[in-house]
Amino acid sequence: MAQYSPIQHSSQARPPSQALRVHTTVLLLRRKLCSCCCLLRHAFATGTSSAFPLTSLQCGALLQALTARRSIRVGRQLHAHAVAAGVLLGNTYLATKLCAFYAACGSMGDACALFDRIVLKSSFLWNAMIRGFACCGLSLRALTLYRGMLGFGKRADNYTYPFVLMACGDLFLVEVGTRVHGEVVVCGYESDVYVGNSLVSMYCKFGETETAWKLFDRMRDRDLTSWNTMISGYTKNGEHGKAISLLSLMDKAGERHDYATIFGVLPACAELGALKQGKEIHGYCTRNLADITGPVTNALINVYSSSNFMKGARCLFEKMCTRDIVSWNSLVAGYARHGDAVETLRLFNKLKIDNLMADELTLVAVLRACDQLAALQLGKSLHAYLIKRGFDKGVLIGTALLTIAMVSAYGLHGKGTDAISIFRDMKANGIRADKVAFTSVLSACSHAGLLEEGKDVFNQMLCDVSIKPSMEHYSCMVDLLGRAGLLEEAYKFIMEMEVEPNIDVWAALLSACRVHHNVELAEIAARNAFNLRPQDAGVYVSLSNIYGREKRWDDVERMRRMARQNGLRKSPGCSFVEMGKAIHRFLVGDKSHPQSEYIYAKLEDLRLQLKGGGYVPDTSCVLYDVEEEVKEKMLWDHSERLAIAFALLNTPPQKSIRITKNLRVCGDCHSVTKFISKIVDREIIVRDAHRFHHFQNGACSCSDYW
Repeated sequence: MAQYSPIQHSSQARPPSQALRVHTTVLLLRRKLCSCCCLLRHAFATGTSSAFPLTSLQCGALLQALTARRSIRVGRQLHAHAVAAGVLLGNTYLATKLCAFYAACGSMGDACALFDRIVLKSSFLWNAMIRGFACCGLSLRALTLYRGMLGFGKRADNYTYPFVLMACGDLFLVEVGTRVHGEVVVCGYESDVYVGNSLVSMYCKFGETETAWKLFDRMRDRDLTSWNTMISGYTKNGEHGKAISLLSLMDKAGERHDYATIFGVLPACAELGALKQGKEIHGYCTRNLADITGPVTNALINVYSSSNFMKGARCLFEKMCTRDIVSWNSLVAGYARHGDAVETLRLFNKLKIDNLMADELTLVAVLRACDQLAALQLGKSLHAYLIKRGFDKGVLIGTALLTIAMVSAYGLHGKGTDAISIFRDMKANGIRADKVAFTSVLSACSHAGLLEEGKDVFNQMLCDVSIKPSMEHYSCMVDLLGRAGLLEEAYKFIMEMEVEPNIDVWAALLSACRVHHNVELAEIAARNAFNLRPQDAGVYVSLSNIYGREKRWDDVERMRRMARQNGLRKSPGCSFVEMGKAIHRFLVGDKSHPQSEYIYAKLEDLRLQLKGGGYVPDTSCVLYDVEEEVKEKMLWDHSERLAIAFALLNTPPQKSIRITKNLRVCGDCHSVTKFISKIVDREIIVRDAHRFHHFQNGACSCSDYW
């Protein structure tokens, strides 16, 4: 007996030419899908689809190809054609194909309507629906359907479990996910690479990276997705050092990187300021990827700017053929993050000239620049711009504007007790504190020396299961302990952290060592900081300053030599004064200002008054091996003193003076400003790299704790 053939059978009912056209249509779809889709669209558009009376098998083949292209419009037309032709009636095979097609395209309403009418549901159909729900973010529906599948006596397989595990991870259902994992093991699918990747991904979403690593480590077969999932998992959970280390293992295993690998590891490099690794990835992209896309370039700019390598970030930016707002944000935020407020504002003006629409992130960075310059008038002008553009209602913008309106948070002004009070009132009123709130109050405790209160706040955060301490929280705690002089306790705290400390944590310890003159611990902190970010000039400067206070001049010179060899240099001290709509900048020993002669005359007058009032220079702030007289002269050239003298000459009596400095105020300048505030009977507000100092009547708001 001749074998049954749908084509032969249909040819008996239709002329040969029609059968040939149907057969050709199917072949076209399989071999050249694009051409076939055009043919189908034309047939449906011109109403000639009746000339293509397809069988259920042919419709199924077409649907399978349309599913790969997610051609929802053509698929709907084919569905209508099948209904009109009577092919779909009572046809479980075609109904299943249509249901799977809609689920794959994300049209779950259409998929459910068909699914409910199908009596004999195959494992393929259950899997298609579970996958559709999971991929559309309807994770609970996916899990409900999974349990329904088991209730109907259908066994889950290696096509079911990846999406069930995805749903568990997305819903953060740890107990359910662990139970499903047990089912996977019992059914023998744990060794399947796709199921294994899904297990790794799920545990990473749970924050259980140690479990995820164990699963990854014992996988017999790994593909590129396995590596990417684990790297991305480490990055998203804040274990940035492990993400970078895993990339090295990936290289040793001979596994090539793709865009997912790059996007997984670059945020880790940015967070750690890992410039060396960022440059290596940049080189790999240049050599091996066909095209370094805009998103990759943006991510690299972010790495370079986070590592204070603004020259490299700017170079990448300038070479981009097409820049989107993300490109601008990456660069603008980089300059703002590293205190170059002038360049931040310059870029913002250029962005407006190029007729690009700034978004919320751009404006937050610009507001931060206004804050860094203590430029209240400029901040008000920008506020007006924000209202005109309709940005003033956003949470990020509102927070940044509040910083300008209040000048800074309570903690920066030494009002830690007020910050604690607001924090407690917030909780008493039933408002849950988020990560940002905890960071703010911890920072306030640190600046105000509220040790026990800060410890209590940190413990409250640890008890909140919905909040996992971030690197900012750990850094605040190290700063809190370090400022209080508990250096050994701070070091022990770092060693016991659940995540690898980043550059900010070690920098906080190094800063505390400088204040409390602990050279041994400073060297440990600096060594770890060098390992994470060898191009950070601040680490060399801090350690050099510590050696200088101990008069270890050979070590000072060694640090300076190392910095020069690495092409680094210390940012010069720079102070700003806003006068009207202009911002005046002063460098150390600056004589370029038009009023320079009068400024230095005013300084000399102040110096004589201070000496008569009992001022004694603290030359330990001058970290050079020179005579005391030279040290005193160098102190009087500091930029904030020039800025104060200029402000005194150009503002009316009794008006408050606002100064911004890019570096930390030295001890002698702090003492001098207290004396000046009493002599001239004025409030002098100095914003340095760490906080605000309100000098009034010979005292400072920081109570000499900074």
